[in-house]
Amino acid sequence: MKKVKRCISVGNVKIGGNYPISIQSMTNTDTRDILSTVSQILRLEQAGCEIVRVAVLDMEAAGAVGKIKQHIHIPLVADIHFDYTLALECMKKGADKIRINPGNIGDKTRVRQVADMAKARGIPIRIGVNGGSLEKDILQKYKKPTADALVESALRHISILDECNFSDIVVSLKASNVPTMIEAYRKLDKISDFPLHLGVTEAGTQRGGLLKSAIGIGSLLNDGIGDTIRVSLTADPVEEIKAAKDILKVLGIRKSGVELISCPTCGRCRINLIQIAEEVEKRLAEVDKNIKVAVMGCAVNGPGEAKDADIGIAGGIGEGLIFRHGEILKKVAEDRIVDELIAEIEKME
Repeated sequence: MKKVKRCISVGNVKIGGNYPISIQSMTNTDTRDILSTVSQILRLEQAGCEIVRVAVLDMEAAGAVGKIKQHIHIPLVADIHFDYTLALECMKKGADKIRINPGNIGDKTRVRQVADMAKARGIPIRIGVNGGSLEKDILQKYKKPTADALVESALRHISILDECNFSDIVVSLKASNVPTMIEAYRKLDKISDFPLHLGVTEAGTQRGGLLKSAIGIGSLLNDGIGDTIRVSLTADPVEEIKAAKDILKVLGIRKSGVELISCPTCGRCRINLIQIAEEVEKRLAEVDKNIKVAVMGCAVNGPGEAKDADIGIAGGIGEGLIFRHGEILKKVAEDRIVDELIAEIEKME
């Protein structure tokens, strides 16, 4: 059962409590290029992104935050490292959340300035612990980025904000090593009620990164751990949103469009099931229905094995059956089966 965390507000999106797990991404444009950044964020919104983060490298980028916010419709997070003045400027420009580690921005006077402004404006702070940038003394203590090292770093940053009477905090404990990342989140979840932002850092390309993220994020979500997620991919950020939605869909956490199931084929299969499945998947990408579709290779077992599907096909010899909820609707020639399936799906409420 999911542990209920304290709740924070990022713009109009709630994180923690009993609220749904939100999907995030980060732009890979130059934030100072307002037109390109807005264009990418609008594409992310269309794909289903609910919170977006931008990198803030300097004051020009911080100044762009306000102009970007004028043209987008989802909360904007400013990602800042080391320079507390950038955090202050981004909050003045309307950032809905900032990502900055208080232990890395200097003396307590600076931290308090950031915490006080964030508290006054109702802006949460994400503490983003990363296995690749742990504090030197912690790294020296543990020799490498272990789960305990990540947790100790997070608790250190939390305590600094606690001294400033600031508690609107989200925490992430990202590592490129999936078992380390999973262990770290599990450890912190046991001792903290701050909402958790899940992710595998430096996960890799679209294929490898998706695999790592599905295992890491998926394992934790299945344990009831996590309040918001970002799938980090070396790819178009829109692919991160698609991957995140698929992870939530597979776990049954969120109904999001069509779920396609298909058999791996075997020696009984007498149609080109691989090609058919790929074509069905492509055609279903534009279908906005919360249904399960099955593509099965065997006409004998197909409807039975996929009886929980809303609709599907099962192959025969150069032909196939279209069935709905396990009941056969009709027999169709192989070269027409995808078109007929899609036509039946379009009829469904």
